[in-house]
Amino acid sequence: MEKVLVTGAAGFIGSHLAGRLAGQGCEVVGIDSLNDYYDVRLKHARLAALGIDAAQCADGSECRSSKYPALRFIKMNLEDREALAALFAGCRFDTVVNLAAQAGVRYSLENPFAYIDSNICGFVNLLECCRHYPVRHLLYASSSSVYGDDSKIPFSEADAAVNPVSLYAATKRSNELFAEVYARLYGVPATGLRFFTVYGPWGRPDMAPMLFTEAILAGRPIKLFNNGDMRRDFTFVDDIIEGVVRLAAFPPEGRVPADIYNIGNGSPVELAGFIRTLEEALGRKALVDPQPMQPGDVTVTYADTTRLCERTGFRPVTALKEGIGRFVEWYLSPANPLRE
Repeated sequence: MEKVLVTGAAGFIGSHLAGRLAGQGCEVVGIDSLNDYYDVRLKHARLAALGIDAAQCADGSECRSSKYPALRFIKMNLEDREALAALFAGCRFDTVVNLAAQAGVRYSLENPFAYIDSNICGFVNLLECCRHYPVRHLLYASSSSVYGDDSKIPFSEADAAVNPVSLYAATKRSNELFAEVYARLYGVPATGLRFFTVYGPWGRPDMAPMLFTEAILAGRPIKLFNNGDMRRDFTFVDDIIEGVVRLAAFPPEGRVPADIYNIGNGSPVELAGFIRTLEEALGRKALVDPQPMQPGDVTVTYADTTRLCERTGFRPVTALKEGIGRFVEWYLSPANPLRE
């Protein structure tokens, strides 16, 4: 049985991935610090959907899923070097998927040290564990933000990606460089996953789908930055998970076993069009409050997914209307612990 570590298992993408892997027969260990960057009720509810009672999980203790016999959760921080090394020594993972990180572009302007601690120090701790307790494949979340405000679109993995416009983006690009170094020096097979604007059920409350939906339902204006003159390559979470699972089967090889792949929908949408789609799904009109461009934001994201398709035979396919419909269905359901 494949033994997989998923970090950030109480997060948006991590919880989806842990459920998918456990459901297809993998032995999964999920770890998460359960920090309060956003409402922890959502993190606890994601874990509950996986059959894990987070209230019973003290730091370092193990909680087994009542839904998936081969899934267990440990409350743990990547910055805890000793605890992480002990976990690797005891489990001997085949595959590691790192989805733990301090997320959010704008928050990096307020609290830069959180990004250094989690995204840099925590990631190096993980690389060291993969070095000393070898794994078949390390996959880690990067971000479309590494491309910066590139004038060349769509964004290709062959692009230089040397002009990040936020600290968050710089930490993600640093992860890619660190992973390449560990691949070169120690043979750690590492694949970077450049995600493009992920959305869907169980999404983060600091991202546009949740913020906009909450505002529309409450009759509050939506803050529309840069007067809405921005395009995002919205990618449904199920497509992200499918891309990750497929790439996990292809550990990089060669003298420097390191790869990077875009996982995005390949069809950027103007924010005004995104809002219209959300209005249709909710049956309500939005009030709009135009705002200037925010520091750290980019005007467009657009994934070239040629490499992903050539390697795995898959490219994201979920249309925005379908994805938003499924997100709204979840948002309005009792499963959403944040719905007022």
